[in-house]
Amino acid sequence: SHVPLLDDLMQHLRETGLGHIPVVVGGIIPEEDAVRLKNMGVARIYTPKDFELNRIMDDMVTLADPVTVAAQ
Repeated sequence: SHVPLLDDLMQHLRETGLGHIPVVVGGIIPEEDAVRLKNMGVARIYTPKDFELNRIMDDMVTLADPVTVAAQ
């Protein structure tokens, strides 16, 4: 399941001072797990129904450099 793996990852990132790094996950993720992942701080969650590659790429750019995107 994604939940225990991401719980460990998010905790490790926070403990090492890297909690500001956006985490993105994808796969077959049940809705109840997606809610839990969002509550853990996962920035974006993609499932097979998310097939708009331009939107996904825009999301990645925004997550990587939100200040530049906001200035555009």
